[in-house]
Amino acid sequence: MSNKNLPEIFETFTDARKKGFLTMKEEKDKGRNVVGSFCTYTPKEVIYAADAISVSLCSTNEETIPEAEKYLPKNLCPLIKSSYGFAITDKCPYMYFSDLIVGETTCDGKKKMYELLGEIKNTHVMQLPHSKNEYALELWKNEISELIKRLEKEFNIKITEEKLRDSIKLFNEERRAIKELYELGKLNPSPIRGSEMHEALHSSNYKFNRIAYINEIKQLVKSIKETYLQSEQKESDKNKPRILITGCPTGGLVDKVIRQIEEVGGSVVCFESCLGSKNFEMLVDEDKDPIEAIAEKYINIPCSVMSPNDGRMDVIKKYIEEYNIDGVIEVTLTACHTYAVETEKVRRTVEECGKSYLNIETNYSNSDAPQLRTRLEAFIEML
Repeated sequence: MSNKNLPEIFETFTDARKKGFLTMKEEKDKGRNVVGSFCTYTPKEVIYAADAISVSLCSTNEETIPEAEKYLPKNLCPLIKSSYGFAITDKCPYMYFSDLIVGETTCDGKKKMYELLGEIKNTHVMQLPHSKNEYALELWKNEISELIKRLEKEFNIKITEEKLRDSIKLFNEERRAIKELYELGKLNPSPIRGSEMHEALHSSNYKFNRIAYINEIKQLVKSIKETYLQSEQKESDKNKPRILITGCPTGGLVDKVIRQIEEVGGSVVCFESCLGSKNFEMLVDEDKDPIEAIAEKYINIPCSVMSPNDGRMDVIKKYIEEYNIDGVIEVTLTACHTYAVETEKVRRTVEECGKSYLNIETNYSNSDAPQLRTRLEAFIEML
């Protein structure tokens, strides 16, 4: 399916981050509070129950890394360096507009960076447990309660149980809508490119009217299905190797990895990542105590920071079957130790399913783009 056949509504997702700057200023002028975050573990339900806006902070560009390296080790994850770099240079409008930044101790690098960040920005750090037993759940419930107290104090509001329940229902509806879009990748050929899917999913971080965003996603799904049914599918598109991307966050790597896969003949149909399934695969239980339900949902995110992390292997096996995957490409950011160590288990899982596996270690620089293209081309050709 060619790009020109996609519905016009899709274009609204491409510039969401840039347009979000203006929207956020308008909201700030109205007196709305803004909470910046970095990670999927940050419970958006709590932030919106505080009548605040949640926004994903800039951390996917090499522009500010040289400035960050004046204070941070050079052999540190580029995402962490980029995050701190944007904070100290004030080059991220979302960082600038944030009344509070919520971090979480997903890794040692982030944990120590937050100490420095706290010296220049109003920062609240959630102590994320790295296992999934009953004690960890109690700890995480307490951390969510502490976040509620901090938001109430900062913004002089009261987060009621009713507000939490309303927020849970809103984000569950959003997750259902996103999952419907995501599952279009099960069709063969996929009616939407992986790079386009990435844009639509990534834009959720910069759409501050959640109901409007949900409606946009639903309209997009409806339009794509209608166009798909009316168009003739080329046999060559059906024969493209179907790729699952897993690993580190892929923001900042769309051109270098995802689009290059598509340019050399692959079809990215599935993301097992923070942007993809980790965000929407599990809903928050609407019948339980809201704090407990939110804690259960977020602590069950199968990120590599969890140990053991068998849930991620189960999801990969499930997606290989459901999306008829031919090959799995794992993207690891330089010096991201938890994902780097876990590549061995991912490789075994993929090969046990009889599929091909490729690991890419990279950063936000484009210097290795030609080399990556050669490797991706060889991998796709092998499939």
